[in-house]
Amino acid sequence: MARNFRNKSHAAPPIADLNVTNLIDLAFMLLIIFMVATPLIQQEQTLPVNLPVASKSPQAKVDPDDRFESITVRADGNYALGSRTLSMAELSIQLARFAAQPKPPVLRLRWDAKSTAQQFVPLMSELEKHKLTRIQWDTRIAE
Repeated sequence: MARNFRNKSHAAPPIADLNVTNLIDLAFMLLIIFMVATPLIQQEQTLPVNLPVASKSPQAKVDPDDRFESITVRADGNYALGSRTLSMAELSIQLARFAAQPKPPVLRLRWDAKSTAQQFVPLMSELEKHKLTRIQWDTRIAE
């Protein structure tokens, strides 16, 4: 570093430097945290169910504004909304709440391959009763 031999009274005012190295380190650290945490947050929390097999077909584009709720019919006859197990009466109350919303969610119906039509038909009649017609069927692709 060169030494300045000028008179201090005639010296220019000091230049204030802002050290942004720490801010850049913080920004990169936050970026890494969000990149690692985002896939964990977006991962769908579903119940393990042996889905029925369907043939491969082209899929329709999903509207990014749609909200999805999953209803699962298990092999033992129990119903689940998301990860909560509900009776048919409790599920009917929740379906009424969905129907009262200005834009009801798209209902993703999931049922175990070993469940029977007797467990599935009451759910369909409840959906029809509440006029919930935006339905999506979850299946596995044939291998």
